[in-house]
Amino acid sequence: MSGLVTFLQGCFIIVSWCQVLEGYHTSDQKNHTRQEILRQLLDVGTYDSKISPEYEEDVPTAVTIQIYVMSIDSLNEASMDYTVTIFLRQKWVDTRLVYTPVPGMKMLELDNRLIDKVWVPDTFFANEKSASFHYVTVPNKLMHLYSNGTVFYSVRVTMTLSCDMMLSAYPLDSQKCHIAIESYSYTTDNVVFQWHPFQAIEMQTDRLLPQFFFSDRPTINTNCQKNYGESGNFSCLEATLHLTRNTGYYIAQIFIPSILIVMLSWVSFWVDAEATPARISLGVLTVLTITTQGSGARSQLPRVSYIKAIDVWMATCLMFVFASLLEFAYINVLSRKRRTKLLPSLGLGPDGMLTTQVMNGNNTNGVRRKSNEGPITFTDKARMVDKVSRVIFPCAFALFNVAFWSYYLSTSA
Repeated sequence: MSGLVTFLQGCFIIVSWCQVLEGYHTSDQKNHTRQEILRQLLDVGTYDSKISPEYEEDVPTAVTIQIYVMSIDSLNEASMDYTVTIFLRQKWVDTRLVYTPVPGMKMLELDNRLIDKVWVPDTFFANEKSASFHYVTVPNKLMHLYSNGTVFYSVRVTMTLSCDMMLSAYPLDSQKCHIAIESYSYTTDNVVFQWHPFQAIEMQTDRLLPQFFFSDRPTINTNCQKNYGESGNFSCLEATLHLTRNTGYYIAQIFIPSILIVMLSWVSFWVDAEATPARISLGVLTVLTITTQGSGARSQLPRVSYIKAIDVWMATCLMFVFASLLEFAYINVLSRKRRTKLLPSLGLGPDGMLTTQVMNGNNTNGVRRKSNEGPITFTDKARMVDKVSRVIFPCAFALFNVAFWSYYLSTSA
């Protein structure tokens, strides 16, 4: 019985080793087959990567393009551009790369050094200012070859693209930034671009700009063709990103502080009219603060010829705080005029000194009466102006806020 068990164990070990050796042989044969396919496809004598797939035919090569947006790193209003990192995915059919499929092999994955031996479209971004490929730790490129000759090519690119912005509603604005793709050297007779039929642009939404959010899905334009005169017609694709600015930062850093500064200027209406140093200091301080804040808010913006929303807001706030200072100036002028009229009736000379008649005791009752009535009349008038200002200034500023926010929020919507 023990001999039978030993015999069966030996048979099992032999069968297992045979399976392992057969697997090694099959794997080696598959690797050998893949290598042979690549050698045959990319042989210099039969394949020329400098010539497009349909170069000898009258049919242009159709290149399907898809863009995967990894991140939008920055959007600069001063230079009117934005930086984006994408996966540029392209797919086309090259009949010269058709091969017999191998069981268990879906496609051939090419190494970076082999990609250069395959023809790729001459795709470029028309609104690109600067761009760079990624090489850490190896060139970020991939290429898959399918048995029917389909080539899938993907590359990771970081670009700075121009974006013509309209800042009339800044910082309550929405922007449309474009991505323009063209063929540089191949006319429409050789290469035609088309967007991916299901999803032309994909986005990794958790790595986008904190200042903006996408108010709508990207808009794509498929009927695009550029004519450069004698050079001919070139295929192109366009996509538009719809970005709306997040106003939370600007409300916290610009609008609320400026509102508080304007309200601070109204404190002078509750300060006694005779407290000249206090009211002057308060008025000048608020004017300088609003001026400084306005300069800082506009420092990162281009010098455009039209008026922006931030310009309207800061100019109006400056007007309100300056009007508060002028209100005190009016009271002060009124005070000096009133006192000038009271000098003769009080028995005072132009220099403000008592006349001889008053010093000798004449018209003493008149002096007392006028000296008491004059200041009382001025004080009542000054208080009345302050009381009216306490109502007019807040109401006018509230009306301005209603008009400002209603107009610009409806414009940017």
